[in-house]
Amino acid sequence: MIRPGFLIIPSAISLSACASGAAAAPPNAAYLAATLVSDEVAAAAPVRTAAVVAPAAKSPLSSKGRKHPSAPPLARVKAANRAAVQEPNGESYVGAVQVYPWADGALYRLYTAPEQVSDIALQPGETLVSVAAGDTARWVIGDTSSGSGPKRRTHILVKPSAAGLRTNMVIATDRRVYHVEIESNAGTAMAGIAWSYPEDPLLALRGSAAADPAVAPGVAVEALNFNYRIDGDRPPWRPLRAFDDGQQVFIEFPPTLGQGEAPPLFVIGQGGRAELVNYRVRGHYYVVDRLFAAAELRLGEKRQQVVRIVRDDSRRGRGRSGS
Repeated sequence: MIRPGFLIIPSAISLSACASGAAAAPPNAAYLAATLVSDEVAAAAPVRTAAVVAPAAKSPLSSKGRKHPSAPPLARVKAANRAAVQEPNGESYVGAVQVYPWADGALYRLYTAPEQVSDIALQPGETLVSVAAGDTARWVIGDTSSGSGPKRRTHILVKPSAAGLRTNMVIATDRRVYHVEIESNAGTAMAGIAWSYPEDPLLALRGSAAADPAVAPGVAVEALNFNYRIDGDRPPWRPLRAFDDGQQVFIEFPPTLGQGEAPPLFVIGQGGRAELVNYRVRGHYYVVDRLFAAAELRLGEKRQQVVRIVRDDSRRGRGRSGS
């Protein structure tokens, strides 16, 4: 059931309004009328929380027992924030909706404009716990929902009162916390943002393997190797990532893979010769029945598009990752 209009959600703690100022110019993207994000952008899947082990802290003390930080604390905070911000990427749009890969600790950018509503869509089945914004005086923030049952989806709607504003939002749910950086400008607004959740499809693949051993037998999430890089052209079907479980290689494509011609996969053998390889299409994944050092996806004749997938053994370690 969709609740019309806006419901202002005040923060539990009184937060001071952000000072207005000239916002950075947003990406040059045409605005499409804000619509609720399709439930097909991200399918509901079991959620699994991965434990994160913090690295051992280095001692900040010199031999004389005095601290010598490499930079002032505020400079270090600014540098960390800059590094954590995820900006809109042309390869990660589904229609007019920017789909970010979710990662703990990342900051996600949302560009807005006065008199236009932007949508923040949570994962289907995810329950909203609270929303806090730094500036609730100059921003209208509300929530609604679409779908029902397991596909029920919460949407947080955002509209600025003027151009040149900046603030942030912290969205807490029963599954995770989202940190969103919001800016307003005079003319260009993003219709909406949503997220993909890299670990969820992997868990779904493992569940499918138990039901149908011929599809993806024995997928061990904790043993996955993400040390692959994607090079070459940037067609709409360019893979998002590749990984293996020690026996098979999984190539993840955008959800729109089935809307056009799928590229064939060639493994690069000795001497750089391209060889066809056995693989299966599982949703928007290619499941390759062997490991490889390099492979290419090729599509077209006169103007052939080529995307290369290379295992990067220089990257240390194996484990879960969304990069």
